[in-house]
Amino acid sequence: MREKLVITIDGPAGAGKSTVSKVLAGQFSYLYLDTGALYRTFAYKVWKENIAPDDKDRLAELAKRIKIALENENGNLKILCGGKDVTREIRIEQISLLASKISAQPVVREALLSVQRDMGKNGGVIAEGRDTGTVIFPKADYKFFLDADIKERVNRRYKELIARGECVDFSEVKRDILLRDKQDREREVAPLKPAIDAIAIDTTNMTIFDVANTILKIIRVKEAAG
Repeated sequence: MREKLVITIDGPAGAGKSTVSKVLAGQFSYLYLDTGALYRTFAYKVWKENIAPDDKDRLAELAKRIKIALENENGNLKILCGGKDVTREIRIEQISLLASKISAQPVVREALLSVQRDMGKNGGVIAEGRDTGTVIFPKADYKFFLDADIKERVNRRYKELIARGECVDFSEVKRDILLRDKQDREREVAPLKPAIDAIAIDTTNMTIFDVANTILKIIRVKEAAG
């Protein structure tokens, strides 16, 4: 197998892309690039500084000074903002929804695009998000798009939040996911959609390791065939 591949995994919330990407990054000993974490971190600062998500001037000013770093710590992704560990803070639903809103702003996407591409310029990366295969790495070696039915996606997200110790209501989780789906799919800039050359996988009835093994098999077979 060639070294230093760029592999993208896109899809909506609850499709399993984050966990699958982490598993694959471990298998390949690649960098795990969580593009959504960058937008959530930006959204976290927007929230902390009480900036309106449609205030283009203040968003542009923030884009010039924000300092975001992604670090792999013992196999886990650690997100720093201005040197502060915000890994847990950016995962709450309020920040996720805000991230979806500000990600529609061209000034924010432009500011973070170069950061993301720089992380993958030498290959050896598993990038996951919503537009990694369509916008960030359009020439990626392999592109995958994961999806699952809404009931399964909500159930996964609900269990994830409960496991973190958060007090959430199932119906509220469903409402938030549907809202985020709408925002992500309908935004004018880099909407959520499969790349034309992406391989689609329905993960509804699959475990994380089923999905990871399916992707591994596809890559290995194609690499062996040259």
